[in-house]
Amino acid sequence: MTVITRFAPSPTGYLHLGGARTALFSWLLARQNGGKFVLRIEDTDRDRSTQESVDVILQAMGWLGLDWDEGPFYQTQRMERYRQVVRQLLDEGHAYYCYCSREELDRMREAAKARGEKPKYNGKYRDFAGEPPEGIKPVVRFKNPLQGSVSFEDQVKGRVVIHNSELDDLIIARPDGTPTYNFTVVVDDLDMGITHVVRGDDHLNNTPRQINILRALGSRPPIYCHVPMILGNDGRRLSKRHGAVSVMQYADDGYLPEAVVNYLVRLGWSYGDEEIFSRQDMVKKFSLAAVNSSASVFNPEKLLWLNRHYMQHASTENLAGQLAKHLALKGIAVGQGPDPVDVVGVLLERAQTLAEMAEKAGMFYTDYDAFDEKAAGKNLRPAITAPMRVFRDRLEALEDWRAAAIHALLESVAEQFELKIGKIGQPVRVAVTGGSVSPSIGETIYLMGRQRALAGLDRALKYIEKKAEEFS
Repeated sequence: MTVITRFAPSPTGYLHLGGARTALFSWLLARQNGGKFVLRIEDTDRDRSTQESVDVILQAMGWLGLDWDEGPFYQTQRMERYRQVVRQLLDEGHAYYCYCSREELDRMREAAKARGEKPKYNGKYRDFAGEPPEGIKPVVRFKNPLQGSVSFEDQVKGRVVIHNSELDDLIIARPDGTPTYNFTVVVDDLDMGITHVVRGDDHLNNTPRQINILRALGSRPPIYCHVPMILGNDGRRLSKRHGAVSVMQYADDGYLPEAVVNYLVRLGWSYGDEEIFSRQDMVKKFSLAAVNSSASVFNPEKLLWLNRHYMQHASTENLAGQLAKHLALKGIAVGQGPDPVDVVGVLLERAQTLAEMAEKAGMFYTDYDAFDEKAAGKNLRPAITAPMRVFRDRLEALEDWRAAAIHALLESVAEQFELKIGKIGQPVRVAVTGGSVSPSIGETIYLMGRQRALAGLDRALKYIEKKAEEFS
């Protein structure tokens, strides 16, 4: 048997972490078994589905490296097929027209509640043979079996048994003829030969209904794997307040796709005590049997830790290319400053994401607007004027423009004025960057370039002079 899995998002919003994890598990199962991974867009909710959402989903799948073998298939392009299957079920006695009004259905449910029963449709038109009432466009309902039960072996939940008496006759087509979700899913899985369905456990209650429809169509149900939801650290379902955002937001925030995929695979699956998994490791080691039956908790700190790991093990050239993109998002053209490869070498140990690296790298490409007042007040004092001026003039004349040579120059000036290196190094840092934090001063000035460093030193000297005049 060829394993065929699918990922079937609804394009009513972005691709979130839960959906991405489902897609990853489905992708891994297909790749591990040399099978096929199908992408299906369930866009029958025409009021909420948008092309923008479709584009974002496809973009996120591409960024995560979850390539599909077939599709994307769109349900809105399969309407004729759904109508054909509805007609088949009607003709074979597995479905019927129901003429109940909304008010009648409400009364039905209220009466069931009053009797202490589960509120559901009572099958009024199940075997109706009379004249249909006027003025009501009927829905089509599936004729669910009245006796027996539905049982299946879920790969995560274990054996699941639902008595047919708990299920009512599901609507499979609305009055205007459009099919419903539970029906289109069945037809799609049947037509596409899906052998394994991996999805969130919020779909578990739909499964018995879908199995009954599949059996009515003479088909064998696929193997199901219902993955528990992802929770925030407060035990509630993961949402934006927990830091869960669009997958592409993580790209914008400077996470590497390798880190996000590694994090997702560990949300509900484990392989001993291992934490780091290459794509090849995942394909080799993943199994549905090792997926946890309890909910997983989203831990943003763990994701940051993984991202830092992957950044430190990525090629400098790859990081440099991505850093350039993040700088461009900030309106900074790398042609105006040092080679991003050199910047990565200096900042790699100082940043956990590429966005953070880009924020720190800004000093090498753009001039600061003003001094940090606290840093300037502490470091730019009249006593440093002479050493800073000497350093500035000797820096202007320095022929050996390397970080080590710049640092050696600073040490020689400190020695000349009998200062500890920090007593001049920190004022120089504030002068050239506007603040008190940067890589080593030699690396900082080297990457900034001679002209911008000199401009900062001149600015600092004027600042000191002006402050001295104010207090004189």
